[in-house]
Amino acid sequence: MYEFEDLRVLVQAKSPLIIIETYEELRALALIKRLAVNLMRPVFQWTITDGLQRTDRDSSPQAFNTEPAQLLAQIKGTRIPGIYVLCDFHPFLTEPRNIRFIKEIAQAHDSLGHTVILLSYALDTPPELARLSYRFQLSLPGEQQIRQMINEAAGKYSREHGHLAEMAPADVNALVSNLHGLTFDEAKRLAYKAIADDGAITGADIPRINRAKFNMLQTAGTLSQVFDTKSLDEVVGLPNLKRWLKQREQAFKQNGRDTPKGILLTGVQGTGKSLTAKAIAGGWAIPLLRLDMAALYNKYIGETEKNLNQALAQADAMAPCVLWIDEIEKGLAGGDNDNGVTRRILGSLLTWMAERNKPVFLVATANNIEELAPELLRKGRFDEIFFVDLPDEQQIKALLSLHLQRRQLSLNDAELSQCVALAQGFSGAELEQAVVSASYRMHSDGGGFSLQHLLAELAETQPLSVVMAERVARLRQWAAERCVIA
Repeated sequence: MYEFEDLRVLVQAKSPLIIIETYEELRALALIKRLAVNLMRPVFQWTITDGLQRTDRDSSPQAFNTEPAQLLAQIKGTRIPGIYVLCDFHPFLTEPRNIRFIKEIAQAHDSLGHTVILLSYALDTPPELARLSYRFQLSLPGEQQIRQMINEAAGKYSREHGHLAEMAPADVNALVSNLHGLTFDEAKRLAYKAIADDGAITGADIPRINRAKFNMLQTAGTLSQVFDTKSLDEVVGLPNLKRWLKQREQAFKQNGRDTPKGILLTGVQGTGKSLTAKAIAGGWAIPLLRLDMAALYNKYIGETEKNLNQALAQADAMAPCVLWIDEIEKGLAGGDNDNGVTRRILGSLLTWMAERNKPVFLVATANNIEELAPELLRKGRFDEIFFVDLPDEQQIKALLSLHLQRRQLSLNDAELSQCVALAQGFSGAELEQAVVSASYRMHSDGGGFSLQHLLAELAETQPLSVVMAERVARLRQWAAERCVIA
């Protein structure tokens, strides 16, 4: 109802050019036709295949008007006011003659009375038409409408198969939450798919629905969905971070006034920052999206910022979700010779972080936090900045045991204790690689696995904390005074 009134106001306010970007062309056309009947104005639809056709009453297409220039010339020469819907006209807005025709039609609105509606899935407004045009957006289904779609899908399934679909309230609530951000048609298709697969809505449907939803929303290659999520139990150590996350899980899922916004993880390389991002999404049972900062950049002016805005809009549509930006400093540490691109994408990111109202939990990781702009680090951007330090003795033993078990190898507790002294200063990634190398040594020797294989690898490995001792020490000292130890 609201979108009908909003569009009616636009037309009655003598808006000469209206732009509608949507994948729901049929729904938009039905809304425009209903509006034309309400206002008692003729409405015409143009496509490159059929030409111009009046749609508020039965009429034949005017195939001779399939060419854009001929069409616009006819509209300009028509003296009876009408609403003209041009479908998929965006490829022809690069032609100066077409732009000029539309501009003249719009400028002559007081005498001609025509309203031109450009209807397409995506449309960049030429600068010449920007001040003459108004954008209108179709609404997305709300919670009650999505529930109605699910009930209709269940009814359709029951009629087709002769028995009722199984729908537990908790599973229906999860499906409703994960269908937010889709159009009416998309939500209907996925709601029926969730039921039609096995005659029920279950927790197992949610990952499949999320994958299909992401594919529907995907625009560019800057954002990807990560399906290899973990649980927080798989993360060794980090007691303060785990407690912090547990305290805020329900607040995030309820999406109230003070919804948690996100965290920044910094620390020595290989200490499990990326693993933690995967564990947050897995522990909270929500999708994990990864933003590739390097893929954002484009040589054409404005395209980099557009890529970022599209990725953030897609993340909003996927909410609730975790948005993971790995090594964020590499994408925001541009020099003075990038024509201000880095500053503009930082500004876009900061604006989104401050104004977003969707439950998108941002997890950014940084190995060199000092390269980040101060405005990104102030309170309110991130809820907290955590420092992920090198593992202590107990964590070293736990990590070695974990990586040995994953490879069907084992050492007893006493043998693991003997490894601790040699493994001081190793990161989690370095400990895993030592176990991998020890398994290679075992296969080379042709016998079973022993403590000596692992001790030999640890003794021969120089960890990053030794190779880059000064830099690692400076980072740990900096974090001890400024961050919360994870």
